[in-house]
Amino acid sequence: MTKNAEQILEIVTNSKEHLSAEQIFMRMKETTKGVALATVYNNLSYLYKEGLIRKISVEGYPDRYDNIRRHDHLVCRCCGKLSDIQLEDLTELLQKQVGGAMLSYDLKINYICEDCKRKRDSESEGIMHYED
Repeated sequence: MTKNAEQILEIVTNSKEHLSAEQIFMRMKETTKGVALATVYNNLSYLYKEGLIRKISVEGYPDRYDNIRRHDHLVCRCCGKLSDIQLEDLTELLQKQVGGAMLSYDLKINYICEDCKRKRDSESEGIMHYED
């Protein structure tokens, strides 16, 4: 594994956030002069294919990367915020339904986060209703 791949793996594994390639690139630039965004993308692809990191795709947002520790995700439908959630491991149940060996699964639960609920509530309070 290259030094860049090792550094990217360390950034993803140690982050409490779900970072995009651009965010990883910005963190790498702090310590590695001359690193290119293409290098980050190529190494993320390699690490994902090797099963060393997870890629989380949410429609309308850039892919984000996460550690491979068994967990699921909450995805806010309004702002795209991604949060970890620890649910019961469904591997055995899903494997029975699939009818064969299963590599992994990625459960994403769509919801509206507290920040977006508050924003929505405050906006609706500011709307005046008129009767005809």
